[in-house]
This record gives sequence, structure tokens and C-alpha cells, in this order.
Amino acid sequence: MDIRSDQRADAWERRTAGPLTALAVVFLVAYAVPILRPGLGRGWHDACEAANIAIWTLFVADYAVRFLLHVRRVQFVRGHLFDLAVLLLPVLRPLRVLRLFTAVLVLTRRTEAWARGRLALYVGATSILLIFVAALAVLDAERGNADANITSYSEAVWWACVTITTVGYGDHFPVTTDGRLVAVGLMMGGIGLIGFVTGSLATWIVDRISVKDDNTQDATKSDITQVLAEVRALREEVADLRSQIPSAAEPTVQ
Repeated sequence: MDIRSDQRADAWERRTAGPLTALAVVFLVAYAVPILRPGLGRGWHDACEAANIAIWTLFVADYAVRFLLHVRRVQFVRGHLFDLAVLLLPVLRPLRVLRLFTAVLVLTRRTEAWARGRLALYVGATSILLIFVAALAVLDAERGNADANITSYSEAVWWACVTITTVGYGDHFPVTTDGRLVAVGLMMGGIGLIGFVTGSLATWIVDRISVKDDNTQDATKSDITQVLAEVRALREEVADLRSQIPSAAEPTVQ
């Protein structure tokens, strides 16, 4: 019997990390070009749509392979429920915009591994990626609606910036179902980033305080040892002086 193991799944993820990252970038480009250049010919639009579908299908296949290679498949599904939803829900036509989140998940996994230990780099890269993708998605969802107030990419970027930071000026907002779905995803991403930064900052402060306390304790022990040594030296000097006083004060016998 072919016994699959989590080690094989890890090996698969390592081998496919680079190609999947490249496919995610191509996916975003193919998605962005028709939105940023609406005047492109029908052939270009069809080519970009075909590329999106093909790459999204490869993402689904990657998830299936990882599922089959894992021994603890139930735990794998529980730990990747969001990934599964993002992969399956775009089958429904109104939720096709969720394909974008598939590419985002692939890129953020790669960014986390690349920027591990560098908080500012990871948060900055993830924030830029979310703003770029969310602006594209909301513009794609809103531009064809007569009541839309997000009709250009600059307005979409502004809306994405104020939404991910939880500011929410309210001057631009989505009115379509797809646009509001993108807004929910962006708000959750923004809250997650803020929580990640806050938790990391708190951990860093606690670590710094612990190191400082350890250094202070080491310094205090050293000071006490030095003081005790000086006290011992003073006691020895006093004892020597006391031993000399009687002989000095003894009268001379004629």
C-alpha cells in the first residue's frame, strides 16, 4: 500500500512554491489589464479570461494534491477552510471575483516565508498587495453600475486605503454585492494586519523588558559581590589595626 506522509506534502509545497508564485503574479496581471485598459480588443479580453480560468484551475489542483498527500486530511481541511472557500465559491458566477483572493493567498504565503523575522517588510508588502488587489476588484465590480461612485482606479485605490486602515471616510463606497464582498474581505484583512502588528509589537516590548531585567539582575549581583569583597577587605584592615593598638599603647618598663 502507498502510505502518504506529511513529509511528502511538505516536499510538494517546497517544489511548487516558486511556480505557484509566478502563476499568481501572471494571474494578477491578466486580471488587471482588462480593468485598467477597458479599451482593449475582445481577443485580449478573452485571452486574459482564459488565463485566469486556467491558473485558477491549477490552484484548485494544487489544493487537491496537498489534500491527498496529507495523512491528517481532516486537520488539513480545518486549517485551510478559507482557502477551500476561496477556491470553490468562484464557481458561482456572482462570486467569480473571489478568484483574486486565491492569488493573494499564494503570494502572502510566499511573502511570509521570504520576510520572516522582518515585521515592517512583511506588513508593508502585504498591505500594498491587498490595496492593489482590492482596488482592482472593487473597480471591476462597481464600474458597470449606474449608481456607482467608484468609477476610476484612483478612486478605488483611495477607497482601499481608507478601508484597510479602518478609517472609512464614506466619500466612496461600493453599492454592488460583489463590491461589498470585496469590502468585507479588505476590512477583515486590515483588522488582521492591525492585530498582527499590535501582537508583534507587544511581544517585542515584553522581550525588551525581559532582557533589560535580566541585565539589571546581572548588574545587581555583580555590584553586591564587589561590595562584599570591599567589606571583607575593610574588616581585615580593621582587624590588623586592632592587633597593633595594644602593643603601641603598652608602657615602657624602666
